Amino acid sequence: MTNVLVTGGAGYIGSHACKALAAAGFTPVTFDNLVTGWRDAVKFGPFVEGNLLNRDQIDAAFAQYQPVAVMHFAALSQVGDSMTQPGLYWRNNVEGSLNLIEAAAEAGCLNFVFSSTCATYGDQDNVVLDENSAQHPINAYGASKRAIEDILRDFDVAHGMQSVIFRYFNVAGADPEGEVGEFHRPETHLIPLMLDAIDGKRDALTVFGTDYDTPDGTCIRDYVHVCDLVDAHVLGLQWLLDGKGGRVFNLGTGSGFSVREVITHSREVTNRAVPIIEGNRRPGDCTKLVSGSSRAVAELGWNPKRSTLSEMISDAWRWHQTGHYDT
Repeated sequence: MTNVLVTGGAGYIGSHACKALAAAGFTPVTFDNLVTGWRDAVKFGPFVEGNLLNRDQIDAAFAQYQPVAVMHFAALSQVGDSMTQPGLYWRNNVEGSLNLIEAAAEAGCLNFVFSSTCATYGDQDNVVLDENSAQHPINAYGASKRAIEDILRDFDVAHGMQSVIFRYFNVAGADPEGEVGEFHRPETHLIPLMLDAIDGKRDALTVFGTDYDTPDGTCIRDYVHVCDLVDAHVLGLQWLLDGKGGRVFNLGTGSGFSVREVITHSREVTNRAVPIIEGNRRPGDCTKLVSGSSRAVAELGWNPKRSTLSEMISDAWRWHQTGHYDT
């Protein structure tokens, strides 16, 4: 069997990636400490409970499963927390990733797919961001991801480690078949928070900031369906296995939607009102982030076919109604 070590494979994106890898003929080996992931989300291959800050646990996973590649999702990822606890983000994200990268190099596993983020670009208003855009992160989360990108480039020079780096934008939706989905505790993502408010599981959705320099005053983000996103990761893995070398790809649709536009679409999909509270801006939030993803389309053959706002909300709503991992 062709094993792929998937860090964070019990989390939202990682669990969808494991399903896509299994469908493509790989065996995903989930490595996760279950701090933000869910054991019930591990359905498509072996599970190793481990922490990236523990090098011995990483080495043991490489020795047991001898993966042909690493797909690295595990990270702390809340912008607000990274503004107030930068040390936690630098230690967890960068130190943990360095342990993983060093272990992979020593094990001779030199194919590495990395989950980076558009947060490395910072706040660049009225710009469609592509892979050559300047990186000026404005929070510790984005800065930690940029640092890991730099580490991977150094390990390419020193050890021949080839990496495909995906900088992606807002991920939404859920597995249409309902096997895995989006569930965080505490929940921080717009669409599941909104669905909770629609369903009466919270009093209202708080809209953080209504005075941004956008047509309706709320932040604009580029949303991509989680299934489209993980399809790109499988294509990126195959790119490496075909010997095409390291590459950076943005993943988005090139179209941005404001928070108010997402709310409007949710009303249409669910046929229910969304109770909202208008709040202050959150530290570290950018005004507008929109991706140029033509490179992924042209070079990987990526086709983000599910990434319409209505389809992302519909799939998320279906998952929301059918259950979560702790129920």
